[in-house]
Amino acid sequence: MLLALLLLCAFFSVVTWTEQHPQDAAAAKQLAAQIAPSAKVLIVVRPQAEDIVFAEALNAALGSRAEIVKGEPKDARAALERAAASGGLDVIACNQATAAWLVFSDLGTDFPALKNTRVLKPRPQSWPVFLKADNLLNIANQIAVIAILAIGLTIVIITGGIDLSVGSLIALSAVVTTMLVRDCFEGTSASVGGMLIAGLGGIAVCGVFGWISGTFITRLRMPPFIVTLAMMLVCSGLAYRLADNQSVYQVPDSFVWLGRGSDLFGLPNAVVLMLLLYGVAHVVMTQTSLGRHLYAVGGNSEAAFISGVPVKRVILIAYVICGLLAGLGGVVTASLLKSGSPTYGQMYELYVIAAVVVGGTSLSGGKGTMPGTLIGAFIIAVIQNGMNLTNIGSNDQKIVLGLVILAAVLVDRLRK
Repeated sequence: MLLALLLLCAFFSVVTWTEQHPQDAAAAKQLAAQIAPSAKVLIVVRPQAEDIVFAEALNAALGSRAEIVKGEPKDARAALERAAASGGLDVIACNQATAAWLVFSDLGTDFPALKNTRVLKPRPQSWPVFLKADNLLNIANQIAVIAILAIGLTIVIITGGIDLSVGSLIALSAVVTTMLVRDCFEGTSASVGGMLIAGLGGIAVCGVFGWISGTFITRLRMPPFIVTLAMMLVCSGLAYRLADNQSVYQVPDSFVWLGRGSDLFGLPNAVVLMLLLYGVAHVVMTQTSLGRHLYAVGGNSEAAFISGVPVKRVILIAYVICGLLAGLGGVVTASLLKSGSPTYGQMYELYVIAAVVVGGTSLSGGKGTMPGTLIGAFIIAVIQNGMNLTNIGSNDQKIVLGLVILAAVLVDRLRK
């Protein structure tokens, strides 16, 4: 699986290799090095956040001695007229976009006093769009919720079960959490403690539904597919009913800390949480009696029962854990989007199942690892991101994802 992930990354790196036009701090320093210390400089950028940051970084590298124009071509023309009237310019510093403006195409004719003025821009670089730092962080951030859900579903599938309700539990958790913040903890003025309690409330509700599913499966011996399909509909309908078909957005600005914040090495907090959960889950599955019991139940439940394993309790715990993690995924989603909506989590159960299966977990139970599931989640994310970068339509993306799931199941069957 790791080799497959690396090959996918290499493939999308090759197909997205293109000429880049940077305008970050490094590009500003590189451009400043081409300008003489005594030169008269005009910096021209668009009134956009990224352009303004570039202009200010360049001006700082020049010692704050340049005039900055943040506007449109007409603003640049006005600045050129002033410069021509006051003795000329040595350098006009631009980015890729502003350097292409027609106002700079024939300075010698339009402004004779500026005929010796150079128009400079950062040198282009060839680099894969896929490997840009912001794209890689975007992949990790987008897959965080699905990867968290995949932990719980891996545990359930290892026992030989399935849970189709995880997507609806995301919506239910997001709605319950934001409603608690709005109705019980003063909405936009909620404290950190209030938001924490609200989040725990949303997670607990999903844990209860996981316990209900597990109870039907273990006590009444109902098929997991049917039970969790019914629970998917129940939780979805309940989320719509609680929210009255509306989004709940009365939450404070600090509510986005978990979903959008980045406090550790620049990594998004959701990604850090995901990695911590995978570390804990790996230890539980490989170093504890619960982990051994989960594998034993999935491998042969009758033999596990004869060996003294509490089969029903183990299966019930698996569904409760899956529900709790789905609830946590809902809290992260609500934090990321700064609202709770009953529409969240749609189709997530399919993406989560795909990540688990592609990660090597057998649908017949008894086999699977947490590192494999994490790699599977990243494989799905890389495929989706790569298809977006190469402009493959959403309909075709669904076809590719379906084929990937079929291929993973086929490999599992062939190995058996």
